[in-house]
Amino acid sequence: MALICLSFFSEVLGIQVSCNIILPDRKHHASKFMTLFLLHGMGRDHTAWVRQTSIERYVADLNLAVVMPAANISFYANMAHGGRYFDFIADELPRIMRDLFPLSDAREDNFIAGQSMGGVGSLKIGLARPERFAAIGCLSGALPSLVMKERPDDDDEWNNYRFLIYGGKDKTSAEEDVVSSARRIVEGGLPAPRIYHAWGMDDFILEDARETRNFFQSFPDNPFDYTFEERPGGHNWAFWDEYIQHFLAFTGTNFSRTS
Repeated sequence: MALICLSFFSEVLGIQVSCNIILPDRKHHASKFMTLFLLHGMGRDHTAWVRQTSIERYVADLNLAVVMPAANISFYANMAHGGRYFDFIADELPRIMRDLFPLSDAREDNFIAGQSMGGVGSLKIGLARPERFAAIGCLSGALPSLVMKERPDDDDEWNNYRFLIYGGKDKTSAEEDVVSSARRIVEGGLPAPRIYHAWGMDDFILEDARETRNFFQSFPDNPFDYTFEERPGGHNWAFWDEYIQHFLAFTGTNFSRTS
Protein backbone atom coordinates (compact mmCIF):
# COMPACT_ATOMS: atom_id res chain seq x y z
CA MET A 1 0.00 0.00 0.00
CA ALA A 2 1.02 3.62 -0.41
CA LEU A 3 0.67 6.84 1.54
CA ILE A 4 0.52 9.63 -1.01
CA CYS A 5 0.90 13.30 -0.06
CA LEU A 6 -0.78 15.28 -2.80
CA SER A 7 -0.85 18.98 -3.61
CA PHE A 8 -3.16 20.29 -6.33
CA PHE A 9 -5.06 23.40 -7.37
CA SER A 10 -8.72 23.68 -6.41
CA GLU A 11 -10.80 25.64 -8.89
CA VAL A 12 -13.56 25.90 -6.27
CA LEU A 13 -11.30 27.42 -3.60
CA GLY A 14 -8.93 29.21 -5.95
CA ILE A 15 -5.91 28.00 -3.98
CA GLN A 16 -3.41 25.17 -3.83
CA VAL A 17 -4.67 22.47 -1.44
CA SER A 18 -3.22 19.41 0.28
CA CYS A 19 -4.56 15.91 0.71
CA ASN A 20 -3.20 12.60 2.00
CA ILE A 21 -4.37 9.35 0.40
CA ILE A 22 -3.86 5.81 1.63
CA LEU A 23 -4.00 3.60 -1.45
CA PRO A 24 -4.14 -0.21 -1.37
CA ASP A 25 -1.84 -2.45 -3.36
CA ARG A 26 -3.82 -2.82 -6.57
CA LYS A 27 -2.44 -6.22 -7.57
CA HIS A 28 -4.14 -7.83 -4.58
CA HIS A 29 -7.53 -6.15 -4.92
CA ALA A 30 -10.31 -5.05 -7.26
CA SER A 31 -9.68 -2.82 -10.25
CA LYS A 32 -11.40 0.07 -8.45
CA PHE A 33 -11.16 0.76 -4.75
CA MET A 34 -13.86 1.56 -2.25
CA THR A 35 -13.20 4.92 -0.63
CA LEU A 36 -13.45 6.48 2.81
CA PHE A 37 -13.36 10.28 2.85
CA LEU A 38 -11.94 10.93 6.32
CA LEU A 39 -12.28 14.48 7.67
CA HIS A 40 -10.16 16.19 10.31
CA GLY A 41 -11.21 18.32 13.25
CA MET A 42 -10.72 21.96 14.18
CA GLY A 43 -7.12 23.14 14.16
CA ARG A 44 -5.88 20.06 12.29
CA ASP A 45 -5.06 19.31 8.66
CA HIS A 46 -4.68 16.50 6.14
CA THR A 47 -1.96 14.84 8.25
CA ALA A 48 -4.01 14.48 11.44
CA TRP A 49 -5.44 10.99 11.02
CA VAL A 50 -2.14 9.49 9.89
CA ARG A 51 -0.14 11.22 12.64
CA GLN A 52 -2.54 10.64 15.52
CA THR A 53 -4.08 7.22 14.79
CA SER A 54 -3.21 3.87 13.27
CA ILE A 55 -5.64 4.29 10.37
CA GLU A 56 -2.98 3.14 7.89
CA ARG A 57 -2.58 -0.11 9.81
CA TYR A 58 -6.35 -0.62 10.15
CA VAL A 59 -6.86 -0.53 6.38
CA ALA A 60 -3.59 -2.19 5.35
CA ASP A 61 -5.22 -5.37 4.06
CA LEU A 62 -8.46 -3.84 2.78
CA ASN A 63 -9.75 -2.87 -0.63
CA LEU A 64 -10.27 0.64 0.74
CA ALA A 65 -8.63 3.91 -0.18
CA VAL A 66 -8.69 6.65 2.47
CA VAL A 67 -8.82 10.26 1.30
CA MET A 68 -7.88 12.84 3.96
CA PRO A 69 -8.16 16.45 2.75
CA ALA A 70 -7.18 19.67 4.51
CA ALA A 71 -10.12 21.99 5.18
CA ASN A 72 -8.70 24.55 7.62
CA ILE A 73 -11.20 25.90 10.21
CA SER A 74 -14.07 25.90 7.73
CA PHE A 75 -16.54 23.53 9.39
CA TYR A 76 -16.86 22.16 5.87
CA ALA A 77 -19.07 25.12 4.95
CA ASN A 78 -19.32 27.47 2.03
CA MET A 79 -18.01 30.24 4.23
CA ALA A 80 -19.46 33.75 4.28
CA HIS A 81 -15.92 35.13 4.57
CA GLY A 82 -13.72 32.41 3.20
CA GLY A 83 -13.61 29.46 0.82
CA ARG A 84 -16.38 27.24 -0.51
CA TYR A 85 -15.24 24.23 1.47
CA PHE A 86 -18.54 22.39 1.28
CA ASP A 87 -18.44 22.47 -2.52
CA PHE A 88 -14.76 21.50 -2.49
CA ILE A 89 -15.14 18.43 -0.25
CA ALA A 90 -18.58 17.30 -1.40
CA ASP A 91 -18.17 17.74 -5.15
CA GLU A 92 -14.76 18.76 -6.46
CA LEU A 93 -12.53 16.54 -4.33
CA PRO A 94 -14.22 13.21 -5.21
CA ARG A 95 -14.11 14.11 -8.90
CA ILE A 96 -10.39 14.95 -8.79
CA MET A 97 -9.53 11.86 -6.75
CA ARG A 98 -11.34 9.61 -9.24
CA ASP A 99 -9.53 11.28 -12.13
CA LEU A 100 -6.17 10.57 -10.49
CA PHE A 101 -6.75 7.18 -8.84
CA PRO A 102 -8.83 4.06 -9.55
CA LEU A 103 -11.62 4.85 -7.07
CA SER A 104 -15.15 3.51 -7.46
CA ASP A 105 -17.97 6.02 -7.84
CA ALA A 106 -20.64 3.49 -6.82
CA ARG A 107 -22.66 4.61 -3.80
CA GLU A 108 -22.17 1.29 -1.99
CA ASP A 109 -18.40 1.75 -2.25
CA ASN A 110 -18.19 5.23 -0.72
CA PHE A 111 -18.20 6.34 2.92
CA ILE A 112 -17.55 9.57 4.80
CA ALA A 113 -16.47 10.01 8.42
CA GLY A 114 -14.66 12.44 10.67
CA GLN A 115 -13.91 13.53 14.21
CA SER A 116 -15.10 16.67 16.01
CA MET A 117 -15.43 19.35 13.30
CA GLY A 118 -14.97 16.53 10.82
CA GLY A 119 -17.87 14.66 12.39
CA VAL A 120 -20.05 17.71 11.85
CA GLY A 121 -18.80 17.83 8.26
CA SER A 122 -19.51 14.15 7.64
CA LEU A 123 -23.15 14.57 8.70
CA LYS A 124 -23.47 17.73 6.65
CA ILE A 125 -21.97 16.33 3.44
CA GLY A 126 -23.26 12.79 3.74
CA LEU A 127 -26.87 13.85 4.22
CA ALA A 128 -26.73 16.59 1.58
CA ARG A 129 -25.39 14.04 -0.93
CA PRO A 130 -27.20 10.83 0.11
CA GLU A 131 -26.96 9.36 -3.38
CA ARG A 132 -23.17 9.23 -3.03
CA PHE A 133 -22.50 7.65 0.38
CA ALA A 134 -23.50 4.31 1.85
CA ALA A 135 -22.53 5.23 5.42
CA ILE A 136 -21.61 8.21 7.59
CA GLY A 137 -19.36 8.13 10.66
CA CYS A 138 -19.64 10.98 13.15
CA LEU A 139 -17.10 10.76 15.99
CA SER A 140 -17.54 13.38 18.74
CA GLY A 141 -19.69 15.56 16.52
CA ALA A 142 -23.28 16.78 16.46
CA LEU A 143 -25.80 18.68 14.37
CA PRO A 144 -24.26 21.90 12.97
CA SER A 145 -27.12 23.95 14.41
CA LEU A 146 -26.09 22.80 17.90
CA VAL A 147 -22.32 22.94 17.50
CA MET A 148 -22.32 26.34 15.83
CA LYS A 149 -24.72 28.09 18.19
CA GLU A 150 -23.68 31.43 19.61
CA ARG A 151 -21.65 31.26 22.80
CA PRO A 152 -21.32 33.79 25.63
CA ASP A 153 -20.15 37.27 24.68
CA ASP A 154 -16.77 36.72 26.27
CA ASP A 155 -16.00 33.83 23.87
CA ASP A 156 -14.76 36.20 21.19
CA GLU A 157 -12.59 33.65 19.40
CA TRP A 158 -15.51 31.27 18.83
CA ASN A 159 -17.87 34.02 17.75
CA ASN A 160 -15.23 35.26 15.31
CA TYR A 161 -15.18 31.78 13.74
CA ARG A 162 -18.96 31.87 13.50
CA PHE A 163 -18.76 35.22 11.74
CA LEU A 164 -16.25 33.92 9.19
CA ILE A 165 -18.45 30.91 8.47
CA TYR A 166 -21.94 32.38 8.64
CA GLY A 167 -21.45 36.12 8.43
CA GLY A 168 -22.71 36.62 11.97
CA LYS A 169 -26.13 35.16 11.16
CA ASP A 170 -27.75 31.96 12.36
CA LYS A 171 -29.43 31.40 9.01
CA THR A 172 -27.66 28.65 7.10
CA SER A 173 -27.76 27.34 3.56
CA ALA A 174 -29.59 24.19 2.56
CA GLU A 175 -26.31 22.24 2.75
CA GLU A 176 -25.78 23.40 6.32
CA ASP A 177 -29.26 22.43 7.47
CA VAL A 178 -28.73 18.78 8.38
CA VAL A 179 -32.18 18.55 9.99
CA SER A 180 -33.85 19.52 6.70
CA SER A 181 -31.51 17.25 4.71
CA ALA A 182 -32.46 14.27 6.86
CA ARG A 183 -36.16 15.02 6.60
CA ARG A 184 -35.88 15.49 2.84
CA ILE A 185 -34.34 12.03 2.53
CA VAL A 186 -37.07 10.37 4.59
CA GLU A 187 -40.01 12.28 3.14
CA GLY A 188 -38.73 11.99 -0.43
CA GLY A 189 -37.92 8.30 -0.23
CA LEU A 190 -34.28 8.99 -1.12
CA PRO A 191 -31.48 6.52 -0.33
CA ALA A 192 -30.65 6.94 3.35
CA PRO A 193 -27.00 6.58 4.35
CA ARG A 194 -26.47 4.48 7.45
CA ILE A 195 -25.22 6.63 10.35
CA TYR A 196 -22.78 5.63 13.09
CA HIS A 197 -22.36 8.16 15.91
CA ALA A 198 -19.96 7.84 18.85
CA TRP A 199 -18.90 10.19 21.64
CA GLY A 200 -17.23 10.03 25.03
CA MET A 201 -19.03 10.46 28.32
CA ASP A 202 -16.47 13.08 29.34
CA ASP A 203 -16.73 14.99 26.06
CA PHE A 204 -17.67 18.67 26.22
CA ILE A 205 -20.15 18.09 23.37
CA LEU A 206 -22.02 15.46 25.40
CA GLU A 207 -25.37 17.28 25.54
CA ASP A 208 -25.22 18.30 21.86
CA ALA A 209 -24.44 14.69 20.92
CA ARG A 210 -27.39 13.42 22.96
CA GLU A 211 -29.70 15.97 21.36
CA THR A 212 -28.46 14.83 17.94
CA ARG A 213 -29.18 11.23 18.96
CA ASN A 214 -32.70 12.21 19.97
CA PHE A 215 -33.27 13.83 16.59
CA PHE A 216 -32.26 10.77 14.58
CA GLN A 217 -34.16 8.47 16.90
CA SER A 218 -37.31 10.52 16.33
CA PHE A 219 -37.74 9.04 12.84
CA PRO A 220 -40.08 6.03 12.82
CA ASP A 221 -38.50 2.71 11.79
CA ASN A 222 -34.94 4.09 12.01
CA PRO A 223 -34.50 4.82 8.27
CA PHE A 224 -30.81 5.72 8.70
CA ASP A 225 -30.03 2.60 10.71
CA TYR A 226 -28.81 5.19 13.20
CA THR A 227 -26.48 3.55 15.72
CA PHE A 228 -24.80 5.35 18.60
CA GLU A 229 -22.22 4.52 21.20
CA GLU A 230 -21.82 6.64 24.31
CA ARG A 231 -18.77 5.25 26.06
CA PRO A 232 -16.14 6.32 28.59
CA GLY A 233 -13.71 8.73 27.01
CA GLY A 234 -13.08 12.32 26.09
CA HIS A 235 -12.68 14.57 23.09
CA ASN A 236 -9.31 13.17 22.12
CA TRP A 237 -7.37 10.96 19.73
CA ALA A 238 -7.35 7.96 22.04
CA PHE A 239 -11.13 7.83 21.66
CA TRP A 240 -11.14 8.50 17.90
CA ASP A 241 -8.40 5.94 17.22
CA GLU A 242 -10.56 3.27 18.81
CA TYR A 243 -13.92 4.26 17.37
CA ILE A 244 -12.84 4.69 13.77
CA GLN A 245 -12.35 0.93 13.94
CA HIS A 246 -15.93 0.58 15.18
CA PHE A 247 -17.12 2.61 12.20
CA LEU A 248 -15.27 0.39 9.73
CA ALA A 249 -16.96 -2.61 11.32
CA PHE A 250 -20.34 -0.83 11.34
CA THR A 251 -20.33 -0.43 7.57
CA GLY A 252 -20.73 -4.19 7.28
CA THR A 253 -18.78 -4.05 4.04
CA ASN A 254 -16.48 -6.78 2.84
CA PHE A 255 -13.59 -4.40 2.19
CA SER A 256 -11.33 -7.31 1.29
CA ARG A 257 -13.37 -8.36 -1.73
CA THR A 258 -11.36 -8.84 -4.90
CA SER A 259 -14.00 -8.57 -7.59
